[in-house]
Amino acid sequence: MPSWCPSLVVALIVSVPGPPGRLVDAGGHKLHLNCSGQGRPTVVVETGLGDFSFDWTLVQRQVASFARICTYDRGGYAWSEPGPLPRTFDQLNFELRKALTASGERGPFVLVGHSFGGGIVRQHALTHPADVAGLVFVDIVGEHQYIRMGPHAGRVGDDAKGREIPAPGEGKGPNAVRNAPSVAPAPPGAPYDRLPPGEQQLHGWAAAQPLLQEVEDSQREWSAEYFARWVRSPQKGSLGSIPLVVLTRADGGYGKNLDKPEEELERARLDAQRGLAELSSAGTQRIVNAGHNMHLETPDVVVQAIRDVIAASKR
Repeated sequence: MPSWCPSLVVALIVSVPGPPGRLVDAGGHKLHLNCSGQGRPTVVVETGLGDFSFDWTLVQRQVASFARICTYDRGGYAWSEPGPLPRTFDQLNFELRKALTASGERGPFVLVGHSFGGGIVRQHALTHPADVAGLVFVDIVGEHQYIRMGPHAGRVGDDAKGREIPAPGEGKGPNAVRNAPSVAPAPPGAPYDRLPPGEQQLHGWAAAQPLLQEVEDSQREWSAEYFARWVRSPQKGSLGSIPLVVLTRADGGYGKNLDKPEEELERARLDAQRGLAELSSAGTQRIVNAGHNMHLETPDVVVQAIRDVIAASKR
């Protein structure tokens, strides 16, 4: 072995940034969980694809002043060890529930889901309603809503293959040597430039991890099976009377270069967003003058929605 190899390995290892939270058991592997603040019910954030726990720091710092809030990284993200494949909504919820229990966090929880994370918390509330004190959907996708898929506009459930969703369970995920580049191999662009400099550096590091693409591909693939199920059966009232706030951006931003007219896509989006609020008899919708990443662009709006759902859950 060349004489420089050991020192190179050491250099790489020490360049991995330390986690702001702690690693807790999720059933065969460990997840990074970062909790702050006091009070009940505890708020738990489920991030979108390509986002990490620290990307919610603008929201977490405010919420921690009046409630307890936990952000975390799904298996294969940032410091979290990869969990078993496939990465179904049920598997992700299984691991999160394990991690919360192992860390001593007690439910029921107010679950906040952004973008892709909205489907995860929706399935959590459908499967484990006793775990859920309230919900906040931050620009999530409805099952009848069209999203950009390259030059086309399609619904998430259109890619479903009709497969049976496997039961969740414990286990480790794919093996890979954790990438350890210097922090921030590439600075993130907008809207992540709204984060403090330290969190911008962490985002650059976490986005470069080698397993991220594999686990996100599995998440995307299996999410379609859930959306197809929701399309096939009426969903109105499926969440009972759980307090729910749906944050919807005012403009879907489709543009004119897709295979469906922008006006048609907007109508379908707004209808789907209203449908999300109707999942619960206690659901409300708020139109927000922001883009997709409300937690970065209008964190105060997200914080207020969380505050309102906490208050409603105590009535």
